[in-house]
Amino acid sequence: MRNAGSFLRFQPRLQPSRAMLYLSPALAVVATLVAGALLFTLLGYDGVGAVREIFVTPLFNPYRWQDLLVKAAPLALIALGLSIGFRANVWNIGAEGQYVVGGLAGTGIALLTLDMDGPWILPAMVVAGIAGGALYAAIPAFLRVRLGVSEILSSLMLNYTAIQLLYYLMRGPWKDPMGFNFPQTAMFSSAQTLPTVFPGTLIHLGIPLALAAALTVWFVMARTIAGFEVRVAGLAPNAARYGGFRDGRIIWLCLLAGGGFAGLAGVFEVSGPFGQMVPSFPTGYGFTAIIVAFLGRLHPLGIIVSALVLALTYVGGESAQTGIGLPAAAIGVFQAMLLFFLLASDIFVRYRLAFGREGVKA
Repeated sequence: MRNAGSFLRFQPRLQPSRAMLYLSPALAVVATLVAGALLFTLLGYDGVGAVREIFVTPLFNPYRWQDLLVKAAPLALIALGLSIGFRANVWNIGAEGQYVVGGLAGTGIALLTLDMDGPWILPAMVVAGIAGGALYAAIPAFLRVRLGVSEILSSLMLNYTAIQLLYYLMRGPWKDPMGFNFPQTAMFSSAQTLPTVFPGTLIHLGIPLALAAALTVWFVMARTIAGFEVRVAGLAPNAARYGGFRDGRIIWLCLLAGGGFAGLAGVFEVSGPFGQMVPSFPTGYGFTAIIVAFLGRLHPLGIIVSALVLALTYVGGESAQTGIGLPAAAIGVFQAMLLFFLLASDIFVRYRLAFGREGVKA
């Protein structure tokens, strides 16, 4: 005997929907705007005004566009490195620590060359930043390959180690003796700071280099053997092993790449917007970049677009704090909701809503 009823249900698709794969990030953004407006209205704030100040107003302010690009560049760089590992199911959650260590490595070169001048100083800082981030990522890579320790846990815990190292250096060996007892390094010289692309603006050289990095990652992932190995390792691990791809090599490659990109973002920040190392250097970019990577569908060009969207939460959030009195925590709330709705909307890639009767055997 069969009992039938009419109801709404999820029905598996015969194959994943390519249209929903690219449409769901847009749905997640719209859902975030609506839910955010409703949430902050219920909390007693101007919810619609909050959404307008964070996501709309900066787009029509030419000065805010400069700030938007400055904040999007490190998010894009870190997310590019993370996307390489995520494609191979190597989950680097330690980009924040690698970003900090990269900034510290670049700062170390800057402090050693404070009394020097020459065009070689800034490239040396960049190399040191990349190396610092990559070497810090080598710790979870070694633990995963040699001891089987989850890179998720080890890389996550190393974030806090890097931040404590930063605090120690700022309050101890690297503290500027002429800095009126503030925990910060000496200001960098002109040879140690990124030049601006357009004089009189905030747009420094790191911004076009971030775009160049995205194109490079796209080429490597789409057109090289190494990129093919990473993609196969993520999509079909058994096929990768059968084809002779070594798991350990791929893990090392993904984690070192992620650390290197995070370190590059760190040295660009310390030699660009900051101009010195300060205790407030950790900005949460390493964690926000995880959202950027997934919102961009792990595609380099998608990451550039999603980095601009997440940069809006930082730039617009600052405006909303002064304009309508929105708390600073609102930035994190909007970012968390964006990730939540992105994950929720992804169900429509493999399932669709179906209406009607489904028989149930008694």
